[in-house]
Amino acid sequence: MKFPHVQTRKVDLVIVGGGLGGIACAISACTLGLKVILVEELDWLGGQLTSQGIPLDEHLWVETLTISRSYTNFRDRVRKYYLDNLPLSFEGRKFPINPGRGAITSLCHDPRVAVRVFDDMLAPHEFNGNLTILRNYQIRDAHVAGDRITAIDVVSKCGEHSFELCGAIFVDASETGELIEKAGIEHVTGAEAASETGELHALDQADPLDQQGFTWPFAVDYINGEDHTISKPSQYDFWREYRPLLWPGPLLSFEVLDHHKHTSAVYPLFDGNSDSPLSMDLWHFRRIAARKSFEEGYLKSDISVMCGYQNEYWLKPAIGVPPEQGKVALEESRQLSLSFLYWLQTEAPRHDGGYGYKGLRLRGDALGTLDGLAKQPYFREGRRIKSQFTLLEQHIGFDARPGATSAEHFRDSIGLGCYRINIHATKTRDVIDIPAFPYQLPLGMLLPIRMQNILPACCKSVGTTRVTNGSVRHHPIEWFIGEAVGALAAYSVANSLIPHQVREDQVHLTQFQRTLNDLGIILRWPAFEMRGSHILKTSWADYFHRGHGPNHIGYI
Repeated sequence: MKFPHVQTRKVDLVIVGGGLGGIACAISACTLGLKVILVEELDWLGGQLTSQGIPLDEHLWVETLTISRSYTNFRDRVRKYYLDNLPLSFEGRKFPINPGRGAITSLCHDPRVAVRVFDDMLAPHEFNGNLTILRNYQIRDAHVAGDRITAIDVVSKCGEHSFELCGAIFVDASETGELIEKAGIEHVTGAEAASETGELHALDQADPLDQQGFTWPFAVDYINGEDHTISKPSQYDFWREYRPLLWPGPLLSFEVLDHHKHTSAVYPLFDGNSDSPLSMDLWHFRRIAARKSFEEGYLKSDISVMCGYQNEYWLKPAIGVPPEQGKVALEESRQLSLSFLYWLQTEAPRHDGGYGYKGLRLRGDALGTLDGLAKQPYFREGRRIKSQFTLLEQHIGFDARPGATSAEHFRDSIGLGCYRINIHATKTRDVIDIPAFPYQLPLGMLLPIRMQNILPACCKSVGTTRVTNGSVRHHPIEWFIGEAVGALAAYSVANSLIPHQVREDQVHLTQFQRTLNDLGIILRWPAFEMRGSHILKTSWADYFHRGHGPNHIGYI
């Protein structure tokens, strides 16, 4: 392919990837005075929340405990957008405003709203010249000298424009760690061995191709009495007969393997009153627009995102394999999602008798696509850097810390995390879903063992293991990581340091943590939340009783 004339741009910070981590990184870096270029391969910013259509999946106290001022600001802006621009009903305006009334979170909302909010949050930094966003650009190459990246080459998808981007620091905020691979940075894919990590739930043998299932979500509404059946997918017959290991029946079924109890469970499309906060049917779980949240007649139907057991793909790895092999896996994943939809439309047992919900209609407009599927698949893992410090199950897991009342405390905390350890199935093994303490995110997990001027800002690329990645990979934690990375870049540039030196010098570390505090980032959990499983269960019971839904055991 012939590339156009290359223009060179020099800034303080170059961010590859406009997901949640990339957005938060840009905001904190620009707030602290850096000149930043953000490169995103799609036209939407927001990653897993928008381009992948996955509603927020958050910690238990997200409505009552602010642990990042900017993340709380984002959530407040989403609700304000609905109040200012959309015809919410009286019920829809009740706090906490949850336009989708989904079970996965207390703020299930349309991805298009998040896209607009992100653009608004970044606009002040674009207007004052601190931030340049290159949308629809892909990384082509990385130039490395010794232990530093000197520049990266990016090209527009249309092939008309090409840039060489130079920066003091580079950030990989891509969904699967593309810059990590291009720059030859030491990393891990798939599963580590228990002999390497000492973790209770690690595999006996390492396997870089043992990768969790990924999903190509799609959005649908339901118009009863109409027929919106799609053409039969080319791989439908295969997926209709496919039966996963240990499952009670075929993959395309409402009877699935419960990933908590490891027994048979039934999750239908509709289960009685799908407006109940306790309903765990497929329709309610990731519903992003509920008719009752809006004035009567505004919506013809609810809109829900399908991302669950039945369209989770694990037959072939897509990361760390030759590009042509990865393309095969991606296409088979798309075929699986289309096959799931076709099965729902034609063969699924109906809650009211008969078979097939022909009224299911693809809503690509909600996901910014013409075909109804999300702009990109939702990957649950990527390329994880080999870091100065690796977060292990022994640091955060209940089972791995017998007798402990909290997670490990880290002197170099840069933020907080809280989510169960949820490792999805692969072709050869079942799901692992185990509790974890609320924990701190150590600075050491952001620092590559060798490279000096690159930092990861995607939650799937930081220094975790396969096991702890199962907790760290969720929306708010990615935001917190990105926010801290942007601040670390700014502190390093301002003090003529490489990021590693900030951790090595206690004076600099303390000053950097004060910078984080000034940005509204909390570094330690309140003591009452750190008293172990009994308090966690009590807090959860109270949270659930208040009607916020079972979001801490969400399946994403």
